[in-house]
Amino acid sequence: MITGPVFPPLMQGIHAAGADPFDAACAEARSGCDAGTILYDVSPELLRAAIVFAPEVPLSKAAVMLPLTGIAVQNALGALGPSELPVHLEWGGAIRVNGATCGRLRAATEDSTPDTEPGWLVTGFELVFARPTVEGGATPGETDLQSEGCGGLEPTDFLESWSRHLLNWINRWEDDGMGPVHREWAGLAHGMGEDITILGRTGTFLGLDEMLGLLLRTDDTTMLLPLTDLLETRP
Repeated sequence: MITGPVFPPLMQGIHAAGADPFDAACAEARSGCDAGTILYDVSPELLRAAIVFAPEVPLSKAAVMLPLTGIAVQNALGALGPSELPVHLEWGGAIRVNGATCGRLRAATEDSTPDTEPGWLVTGFELVFARPTVEGGATPGETDLQSEGCGGLEPTDFLESWSRHLLNWINRWEDDGMGPVHREWAGLAHGMGEDITILGRTGTFLGLDEMLGLLLRTDDTTMLLPLTDLLETRP
């Protein structure tokens, strides 16, 4: 009898049972769990999930798993949510629905040195499904899926869909390289062409390099912020 989410082949789930799935995934990764292990915690208000990777490429390339995790979130909402629901991704990790923050992405590894092949990499997301104590308009910069017309969306169904979309994008990345990933993410990017503050720096978000690093224009200088700058280090 199936009692939890059903994941694609090569992925397996562990219920985090109220613990932070991201922290639990990092602990599982350090203990040597199988790649493709998904830690999750599901409630009617909040879905949290994280997945363990065992990269066979330098971290500068493996860090693409962070934007792929976000692309899969958007694709799953596009498949299961209302048609034309606007979902965008901030380079720094925020998930935006209809312009307001509705969750976040994050990633961690044991060593953030870009040219090192890490022993493990964990990416994860949080997605707010409902905020029962918040009245409409009380927090204009934040939202939840119920308020955006997704009241019938079950968190477990979303989690399963996200895992399938993530696997599909990993396969596309492995087969076709960064081109399709770059095109997809650039179309979802929030704030491109606008002034932003990211990682303590303020400037104009000019675009993305070929590895999805952020090009930030400050005064007369354009700097590159690589994806590895977003990774937490968990020795």
